[in-house]
Amino acid sequence: MISVEDLQHAINTTASTHAKTYQDTLALPLLSAIGHVLAQDITAGFDIPRQNLSAMDGFALGVGSDLASGSQFVVIGESCAGKPYHGAIGVGQAVRIFTGAVVPDGCDNVVMQENTDWDNIKNSIDKSTTYTITLAKDSYTGNNIRHQGEEVATGECVLTVGKRLNPADISLLANLGVADVVVYRPLVVGILATGDELVNVGESLPSLANIYNSNTPTLKALLKDLPVIIKDYGIIPDDLSKTCHAIEQAVHECDVVVSSAGVSVGDYDFLTHAIDKLGKITHYKVAMKPGKPFVFGELYDNADSPKTVLYFGLPGNPLSCVVGCLQFIIPALWRLSGVRDDDLPKRLTLSATPSHDIKKRAGRKEFMRGIYHQDEFGRFVVQAVGVQDSHRIKQLSLANCLIVADKDSEGYLAGDEITIEPFGWGFY
Repeated sequence: MISVEDLQHAINTTASTHAKTYQDTLALPLLSAIGHVLAQDITAGFDIPRQNLSAMDGFALGVGSDLASGSQFVVIGESCAGKPYHGAIGVGQAVRIFTGAVVPDGCDNVVMQENTDWDNIKNSIDKSTTYTITLAKDSYTGNNIRHQGEEVATGECVLTVGKRLNPADISLLANLGVADVVVYRPLVVGILATGDELVNVGESLPSLANIYNSNTPTLKALLKDLPVIIKDYGIIPDDLSKTCHAIEQAVHECDVVVSSAGVSVGDYDFLTHAIDKLGKITHYKVAMKPGKPFVFGELYDNADSPKTVLYFGLPGNPLSCVVGCLQFIIPALWRLSGVRDDDLPKRLTLSATPSHDIKKRAGRKEFMRGIYHQDEFGRFVVQAVGVQDSHRIKQLSLANCLIVADKDSEGYLAGDEITIEPFGWGFY
């Protein structure tokens, strides 16, 4: 069996190679582009700030004025955000100014109102006429001014191809007035479930031998924040010809195909036979628990223009499905989507201390459901949630992390150090 790390490397290498074949583009409105991958560099059409702006509430002082404590200035007007002062300003003159307002021509300094006698005189002056302020502290040329273009200069490249657009990027682009962006088109991911025992959620269970198809909704939920379009091919019965037909259709219509169940070695597990017929299996079985019968391969579509589609075959047990998707499929889809290496999402890992002994057999890397918290000293403490059989659903819902036990480990004692991977949906 291949190790988890070697399989991750093999999948990511293949995904990076294939990414270039999926990179058609489309233009999206700014808000619709969040989570998508930028397909064109974006350059600034103007400076940010567009003019010199005040960083404080205070007074803009005339160029060449005495800036020593005790100096006096005649205030001849004011500059507010959106309402700049347009008159000439001479030596010894000042303009009342507010945060974000344009610094008038002829001013090279903004003194905070706290550094003047403003608090002493503000209730006695008539703001419709000129009045005099006195500096309570020395001031300096350039103080409290946000200079034009100091953050972004006209023509500067602010975002580059391969950037995965996040809310901060939306803020930057909105400040630059960008209404539409060109992104790589979403990958089309086909999902199918196999098994005569499966019934769609919302339908009645015909007998005690039937169960609901939980893996398809689970995969859709796990992939909802990725730039992908999901095509649901439903439940495929345990029949080789019907399995091949469904796979052929998915390969023709999709960039990636993901299946659940049917990849073991049982008499009615037909997916591996279908993949052998329609493509090739690159890797089968990975040294991890749960999820050992994980299949990675390629499928070929020769109907129109030839293309290669990546295939991921997940086991049928719900926990195996979740772990396989988190460890292998989601990272691969981000690479296929065209994300540049330095912007790929990172899997969060933390070091934690088990609150109790954890039993394990050596031989496979094991992902256990756990609940972690920080103690009063800021240390992460984790405990396993109940029995760790891969068919148990309730514990997965209770957990907030996966406990990652090393392949060669024979267990951990309370107080040892162990790695955990918090679930992404536990953060905001």
